[in-house]
Amino acid sequence: MHMADALISAPVAGAAGVAAATLIVIAGIRVKRCADKRIVPLMGVMGAFIFAAQMINFTIPGTGSSGHVIGGVLLAALLGPWAAFLTLVSVLLIQCLIFADGGLMALGCNIINMAAMSCLVAYPLVMKPLLRFPASPVRILCVSVLACVVALEAGACLVVGETVAGGITALPSGKFLMFMTPIHFVIGIGEGLATAAVICFIQRTRPDLLHTDARVENKSMKSVLVWFAAAAVILGGGIAYLASENPDGLEWSVEKVAGVSEIESDNDSPIAAEMAAAQSKTALMPDYDHSLAGILGAAMTMTLLWALTSLIVRSRRKSPVK
Repeated sequence: MHMADALISAPVAGAAGVAAATLIVIAGIRVKRCADKRIVPLMGVMGAFIFAAQMINFTIPGTGSSGHVIGGVLLAALLGPWAAFLTLVSVLLIQCLIFADGGLMALGCNIINMAAMSCLVAYPLVMKPLLRFPASPVRILCVSVLACVVALEAGACLVVGETVAGGITALPSGKFLMFMTPIHFVIGIGEGLATAAVICFIQRTRPDLLHTDARVENKSMKSVLVWFAAAAVILGGGIAYLASENPDGLEWSVEKVAGVSEIESDNDSPIAAEMAAAQSKTALMPDYDHSLAGILGAAMTMTLLWALTSLIVRSRRKSPVK
């Protein structure tokens, strides 16, 4: 669901950027107040895991399309909504700057559509009220699927709304929405199944990791860090090569409406040109065109998160007691 710059106008990008930046600041404040000492290493390895998991596009039978997980609901179930949001923002930032996955001008929209809708909407409004741990596998499955579907559908509707509001493409809103919502409904089910599987495994093996009011913090994190780091390496270094080559849900929807999966922008804004030029300079591995792209991207995400959250936590410790 990574939007390209061609789908939005500069004013829409600016509004989304301001909204995203505001949420990032709030997330930083909330993480700073977090008392869980494990938050720094856990955010790092989970960010690496989600980066690698997003590289795997699964085929949607009978459509010629594919989808990939966003991971926000899973992150929020482990880290809490605000730490999860900051983690997913870091994933999107690395994808955009290093791999040119999603436009730089559209980054604010992508943060709102994917990170905010999953971590700050679907989790607190759907999963958290409906799921109390310990829970049965059936309940975890049903709630996970519902939360992921809500996240994907909300993001899909926002993509359409942002595209229409920009007014720089010829995509008719009704037809665009008609393709975006059903395909992302199916993708949401797929993500819900994967989310439920991971949560069930964690509940059985390390229930202390689940984000609950009675969270236990005295258990060792070494094995958990090794699990998720190893999973990131396996997903990003091997399984990612088995990913579907079909267009993702957004590209498929655009192709159904416009006849091509990537449309040319009519945006002649100097801001758009400057953003595109800046992204071309930062994109060291555009379109993941490197044999180690998955592993390198996961490592970059983990490093960014560790550095960012360490600074946040350090500033908390240096703050004077009031």
